[in-house]
Amino acid sequence: MIKKQLRGSAILILATVIWGSTFVAQSVGMDYIEPFTFQAIRCFLGGLLLLPVIGIADKFKKTDGKTYFSRWQDKTLWKAALLCSIPLFIATNLQQVGMVDTDAGKSGFLTAMYIVFVPVLGIFRGQKPTKWIPISVLLGVVGLYFLSCVGVTAIATSDILLLGCALAFAVQILCVDAYVDKVDPLRLNCLNCLICSVLSAVVMLFAETPTWEGIRGCVGSLAYAGFLSMGIAYSLQIIGQKDLHPATASLLMSLESVFAVLSGWLILGERLTKWEGIGCILVFAAVILSQLPDTKKCNKKAPC
Repeated sequence: MIKKQLRGSAILILATVIWGSTFVAQSVGMDYIEPFTFQAIRCFLGGLLLLPVIGIADKFKKTDGKTYFSRWQDKTLWKAALLCSIPLFIATNLQQVGMVDTDAGKSGFLTAMYIVFVPVLGIFRGQKPTKWIPISVLLGVVGLYFLSCVGVTAIATSDILLLGCALAFAVQILCVDAYVDKVDPLRLNCLNCLICSVLSAVVMLFAETPTWEGIRGCVGSLAYAGFLSMGIAYSLQIIGQKDLHPATASLLMSLESVFAVLSGWLILGERLTKWEGIGCILVFAAVILSQLPDTKKCNKKAPC
């Protein structure tokens, strides 16, 4: 059990490193194209990458009489894809629109507010977090306050959009948790990417004016955000969540906010104030505390 949890934690942390650095790519992309255009192309690239990867992965599976194409006909897979992709579409686009007026580091920490929403929403699904989770969430909230609210006189519209993004990501995490053991994770993420791409493209056609010059100007950012973030990192999320409680998974994934700040500092020259530094430390503490086992539930029949 411990080995599976450690493996799941390591996989999710790798995903958060990719997500955190992707905030830089998203921020740079906004200098060239509009939000829904960015997401439509980004998600399409992620789905495109996964199509051949899925074919290779199928060759290592046990023979079950199914072909590459027949495995796509799973009704549960398509149901899961629809339920998971809609909150993902809402979350990624609210995030992208919010980033127009917010730097990469702050966007990462506001997005990480899903560490609060996941355990709260999980209660309505009958999920009981360990005794450490409430303390971890409290530390996370205080950390986010130090990063986003100290010295601020008014909450910007972009902040509200990013909080809405965090709520949508929380719903997506719980949707993934409901289907993660029932479907092929790579196929699920591939469909999520392609459905998000189609939905984003519809909005793009009616609300934006994409140009080839703009797309060419940020092709590197699109490739990074599409192939690495959507294609690889979201697949890692689905795989890593198999062995973890959704509240714990959300706290681990909130590390993307820390990596977003670090990436913004290293690549874009964004700087942390002392309060933002304290916020980073508190979020780290929250994540570590979330990994502590509930000793009352640990016994010979149910080891930690």
